[in-house]
Amino acid sequence: MTASLDALDLDPAFALHRGGKLEVRSTIPVRNADDLSLAYTPGVARVCSAIADNPELVNDYTWASNVVAVVSDGTAVLGLGDIGPAAAMPVMEGKALLFKEFGGVDSVPICLACTDVEEIVETVARLAPSFGGINLEDISAPRCFEIEERLRELLSIPVFHDDQHGTAIVVLAALRNAARLTGRPLSELRAVVAGAGASGVAVTRILVNAGIGDIAVADSKGLIFEGREGMNPVKDALARDTNRLGLKGSTEQALAGADVFVGLSGATVSETAIAGMAAGSIVFALSNPTPEVHPEVAARYAAVVATGRSDFPNQINNVLAFPGVFRGALDVRASTITENMKVAAATALADVVGDEVAADYIIPSPFDVRVAPAVTAAVAGQARIDGVARK
Repeated sequence: MTASLDALDLDPAFALHRGGKLEVRSTIPVRNADDLSLAYTPGVARVCSAIADNPELVNDYTWASNVVAVVSDGTAVLGLGDIGPAAAMPVMEGKALLFKEFGGVDSVPICLACTDVEEIVETVARLAPSFGGINLEDISAPRCFEIEERLRELLSIPVFHDDQHGTAIVVLAALRNAARLTGRPLSELRAVVAGAGASGVAVTRILVNAGIGDIAVADSKGLIFEGREGMNPVKDALARDTNRLGLKGSTEQALAGADVFVGLSGATVSETAIAGMAAGSIVFALSNPTPEVHPEVAARYAAVVATGRSDFPNQINNVLAFPGVFRGALDVRASTITENMKVAAATALADVVGDEVAADYIIPSPFDVRVAPAVTAAVAGQARIDGVARK
């Protein structure tokens, strides 16, 4: 076994992951008996008794209000699919690492050995008193929608499914700047979204709320429209709020004359379909590792191209959003994350680019030190405006 582990460690990814990517460190020194008596018994009993009398004190005298639970059931992990909770753990550790590195937010990865909606909701609700927020991660659709909705109703702390809302925030920010660069408001754009999973639905919702002119969504069976048979309740609701033109058929058919393409499906879109889009088109081919259309091909026709990859310009990366969103929500002890807070995060993210906007720079780098503070401030400020801040 040792030999095989040594062989795996020849791969730098395995070597980096050996022993995990996280640890827990104490915030106070324990140098002698006096320190120990304050940090633990008997001193800790006084703090416990005070919290028992006034439960709100848990936010001031424990880590609870400043720590996020990163929760997954391992059913929709990156591009790997349903690989289970154990195999999902490296990703959840990575998510916790990103929370800390990019937002200064402490978090704990929790991979659950259950996939039933009721069991997940009950488990997370029981864990919630130990945390200031819940980040749902890599849970397959359509269960992810119900799980998030149920937990939001049950809990008085932020619940945020990053695969949905993190992606949506960054897409909206990038599209604002792409539209500005091409001289059009969002209200004049017609968009086509390929993919009606977690990210596709959330991106569509945030773009509708932001005032996109029209937007049509396609799943594996084609475009979603009112009256189409065999759709789940999430898609039925989407049909009522999108596709004003009543388009039917395929993604590629809908792209004829469209201004914007957002790919979140893993499917392939032909060069011919991209060529048939409107002049000054915007192409976000976001599937990883293989975009729906190669960015160099898309760039032959589109004014602006973005991908989910780090080796091309304009990477749509969730790390631009979720650390600042949670930092801002935790800083004001928000009871929830509102739609306005998400839009505020997108606006702040777009504004980081400012007058430097260019075809190859519609969204900042994750390593831009201005990003997290800007998103944090915007989210915290909007929480106060929306009346969900408790600090």
